Amino acid sequence: MKTLYAFCAAFVFAAGVVSADTLPTIRAAVLKIGTVNWELETIRKNGLDKKHGFTLVVQPFADNGATRIAVEGGEADLAVADWIWVARQRAAGKDYVFIPYSKAVGGVVVPADSTASSLKDLAGGKIGIAGGPLDKSWLILRAYAAQEYGMDLKADTEQVFGAPPLIFKSALGGDYAGAINFWHFLAKMKASGMKELISVEQAGEALGLDTDTPLLGYYLKESFLNDNPDLAQGLFAASRDAKQLLATSSVAWDAIRPRMNAKTDAQFEQLKSDWVAGIPDRGPVDEDAANTMLALMAELGGAELVGQATTVPQGLFADVE
Repeated sequence: MKTLYAFCAAFVFAAGVVSADTLPTIRAAVLKIGTVNWELETIRKNGLDKKHGFTLVVQPFADNGATRIAVEGGEADLAVADWIWVARQRAAGKDYVFIPYSKAVGGVVVPADSTASSLKDLAGGKIGIAGGPLDKSWLILRAYAAQEYGMDLKADTEQVFGAPPLIFKSALGGDYAGAINFWHFLAKMKASGMKELISVEQAGEALGLDTDTPLLGYYLKESFLNDNPDLAQGLFAASRDAKQLLATSSVAWDAIRPRMNAKTDAQFEQLKSDWVAGIPDRGPVDEDAANTMLALMAELGGAELVGQATTVPQGLFADVE
């Protein structure tokens, strides 16, 4: 009997190994210090990839350009981008599909002693902007200023464009009347005493945009997903499970704190709070809402921003729920 039991146990163990080994693998190309690592590490640490039928392998890269080359060249299966960029690629003939990840967006912060109460109070001042003239947060804030105050934010201020860490450092040093940065740098700026003047979410709402539309997401090749029909839903489900865990468990955050580059407890708490606030509602992307946003981006940024994607390309958003 003991021999039979041992044989059965060994068989079950071996079968489990074979089953795990035969799961499809998703190779994620990510920035080494990117915030998406917080979710991906939570997925891996808690076995949420295996739970949902795949094995996640994370491949760090130095910059976004390298992650995009990795996916295009077949060295990786997944990377992160905003859906407007993915729409541009799909409209140009690439078979990229977008799976929602986050609605976290930036905003404008001002020094702690600033008397500014709205964007119009920044007239004549200098604004530091992470990214370039086609940064989507900057474009939305320009549209908002024009609608609310009849103000040409570009003409009425001096812009300084730069990398997010540079804008972060210069803003804390008091170099700008206001600063626009990516959400996680803004979180640290707020934790360091700067005040949020207006968020891109607030500006978007005033412009009639659906601010629950996830801006950021995972993109993969449609051909890869066709070869693995359940993978899109599996990835989305693992992502949602990780979000639920991070929204409810301080232990889950403690596990990834070393990756967060939080210099103080205040930064750590603000990063946690703003990340959770960026969790979108579960469900498919509303294409009508996305088309409204895309139309505004096309109006403000033209073909230089959206390329041939004047409307949301068919099949852009993965069918997940």
